[in-house]
This record gives sequence, C-alpha cells and structure tokens, in this order.
Amino acid sequence: MPTTIHRVHNFSAGPAVLPVPVLEEIQRDLIALPAAGMSILEISHRSKTFESILAQAEADIRALAGIPASYRVLFLQGGASLQFSMVPMNLLSPGATADYIDSGSWAEKAIKEAKRVGTVHVAATTKADSYTRVPAQSELTLTPGAAYVHMTSNNTIEGTQCRDLPDVGSVPLVSDTSSDMFSRPIDVPRHALIYAGAQKNMGPAGVTVVIIRAELLERSQKTLPTMLNYAVHAENGSLYNTPPAFAVYALGLVMKWLRAQGGLDAIARANERKAAKLYAEIDRTGFYRGTAQKNSRSLMNVTFRLPSEDLESQFVREATAAGLDGLKGHRSVGGMRASIYNAFPETGIDALVQFMQQFERTHG
Repeated sequence: MPTTIHRVHNFSAGPAVLPVPVLEEIQRDLIALPAAGMSILEISHRSKTFESILAQAEADIRALAGIPASYRVLFLQGGASLQFSMVPMNLLSPGATADYIDSGSWAEKAIKEAKRVGTVHVAATTKADSYTRVPAQSELTLTPGAAYVHMTSNNTIEGTQCRDLPDVGSVPLVSDTSSDMFSRPIDVPRHALIYAGAQKNMGPAGVTVVIIRAELLERSQKTLPTMLNYAVHAENGSLYNTPPAFAVYALGLVMKWLRAQGGLDAIARANERKAAKLYAEIDRTGFYRGTAQKNSRSLMNVTFRLPSEDLESQFVREATAAGLDGLKGHRSVGGMRASIYNAFPETGIDALVQFMQQFERTHG
C-alpha cells in the first residue's frame, strides 16, 4: 500500500525548502545514478561521471547569472562562516585596510573574523538602529585604496536587504549573498568576489559557491594553509580534496530548476509577488508589526512581531499545528520570521496569510 507523503510549509531560514521536482529527481536517482550503477553518495569524485556533474553545475551557474569568463567559480566547504576568514586571508595584504559595511549580525561576525587577520575599517553601521535598515550610500566612509569593501546583501536575522549595490569606485567589492543568491538578477561584473552558502537558495548544506575575479587569485599567498587558498582550489578545479559530492549534485539540479522557471528575472518577479502578499497582511491593521524599515525590507526573510510575547508563543504553536513550520524568529531578536526563498511555494504564502487573519480574528 503506497505511503502518503505529507509536506508542511517550511519557513525555516536554513537549511531551507528545496523545489519538489528536485527532491523527486534525487529520490529517483539516489540508489543509482543513470548509467553509473551507484548512488551519488558512493561515486568517486575523480570519476568521469562526477566531473561531468561538477562541470554542468558550473555551466548552469554561469548561464543563470551571466558570469563572464574572467571569473572563476569554486565549490568549497565550510559555509559562509569560513569565508569570513578566507576572504581577508586571501585578499587583505599586510599594511592594507579592508572596509566593511555593518548591516546586521552576520556582517558583524564577518568583521570580527577579518580583524583577526588585518586592519578593518567599518565604513558604515546601522547597529544603533538595531539593524532595522541597511546603510545608505551617503553614510559610507570608504578608505582610499582599500583592499576591498565587504557587504552582506541580505540579513536573515533582521529581515533587511540591500536594494542597490554600493558605489565603491575602483575598490574590489566582496559580497556575502548567502541568503538571497539567485533570488534576483546579480550584476557580477560589479563584484570582485561573491560567496554564498548553498542551504538557503541553492541546495542542501555542505557546499559554498565562490565566484571570484581571476586576477584576484594572484593575491592568494603560497604561505596560506593549502585548504584556505583560493588559488589552490581554482588550479585544481574545486577538486583539491574530496568535495561535498552530494551537495554539488543537488545544487546542480536546483540550477537547472531555476533556469526552467525562466531565469533570474522570472524568479525575481515571483519573489516580489510572494513578499508583497505577506507584507500587505502585516501592514493591514496594525495587529502585526514589521520589524524592518520599509525601504530595507527583505524579499527573502520577512520579520514581524505581535502585540505580546505570549501571543507570539501561541502564534508559533498554532501555526506549527496548522502545518506552517519554522516561523519562530531568531533567538537573538525574537518575534516571527517567515523565510520565503526561491523554492517556497506561493500557496504557502496564501496559507500563512489566511492563518494570520484567523489568528487576528481570534486573538486581536
């Protein structure tokens, strides 16, 4: 007798929802990849089959984002948190200064790690505003000739997102795009380096994508630990050591899915429509209160509060029972957080809005 599969609406900030067609393809192929006779979990990373998977994943990433040939695409491990260290270790030379835009908790962590490596200048911060907005261009105080400027494009905890890239002149721009990667078109040539952990918008946890302008690889010194050296990973085609093969395989399937949806322009329109529905409900009566300033609101992580913490606890309990999972806000800020990444279905937004309306009628 067939087993009925029940899927809740997963609002988790990450690891996050994956496209159902991707999960179904993984399910079909998990025992044995077509023509391989073994699972992706067993296959050698030196095999022609995996080399083909890796190459196709890179090709689809390049096609999706319009990445120029002058950039290298690396598949690394350690998550974005390791990149907090790898970026300054590779790009911040002795005597130079790195500028950091402090827009949230993850930017703050990146700054802390960079300071272990070299000199850091905080070009702007909105910490005094509890990170309810991202810094404006007029607030930036940039260091002439800085090694690079680091930004965080989307802040999962605070629910804010950069609408536009900062103007940093000729200084290399480095961006942590972990929580909004490929949620909208991305101007790769304006960046020197882009990095993102996969577990928000690109696939399961375990692989981190780094897109780096090739000329910057010259900054990676041979004295660096081998596994922390961008140039080594580039020279070895992301195969210096055993890569997270399953995560790369799954990421490749998500890239195909994104292209099949119509690419980044189509995905952006869908994300804007989904977020607009949810923010409209938050703003409708005042029972719910958005925590991010309106001109900085994230399309990926929608944060809001209720009139009391007791009501918030009840909201989470009742929402979970109704099949709306993962709505509790980050422990550092409390409240609610609905993470609605690329693969999150619009039907889930409709279900949450309906639940919010019913909850307000009952408890408002």
